[in-house]
Amino acid sequence: MAMNISKAIFEDIPQLEILINNAYRGEQSKKGWTTEADLLDGKRTDADALKKIMSQPGVAILKYCNDDNRLTGCVYLKKNFYKMYLGMLTVSPDLQARGIGKQLLKASEQYAKENKCDAIEMTVISIRHELIAWYERHGYFKTGETRPFTVDPKFVKSKQPLEFIVLEKSL
Repeated sequence: MAMNISKAIFEDIPQLEILINNAYRGEQSKKGWTTEADLLDGKRTDADALKKIMSQPGVAILKYCNDDNRLTGCVYLKKNFYKMYLGMLTVSPDLQARGIGKQLLKASEQYAKENKCDAIEMTVISIRHELIAWYERHGYFKTGETRPFTVDPKFVKSKQPLEFIVLEKSL
């Protein structure tokens, strides 16, 4: 893994919560190109949900810290037999398009290989065309599978009907 990337620990949860919510929802997220603010209202996650996620077997959150040791990116990974599920790839909105996401993606692929996975799978909201194209440029392909977009009413209010498409990359 790159020097700036390491596995998140429970003490990172407060910073992770702020980073993830700022990158996905609300006005702050609109500074970046990966915002979901026009599609969804509400928070993306909270400290309790992150703690629950991080406590599950086979789960890791990799974090990216800048040279000042500020947490500026992260990605959620969960091993599922010989596939690694990748989700919540997050970069601080004011630092997007500087290669941090690409570094986290490469670190995720390396982590998956180290954990004996032969593919990475992810779900992306089907109308997120720019984001899907970005993943395709990095070797991911649409599998043709769709999945329902289920929301936790504690966090999310969808502004329109949504669904996920499944992307995958062989390692």
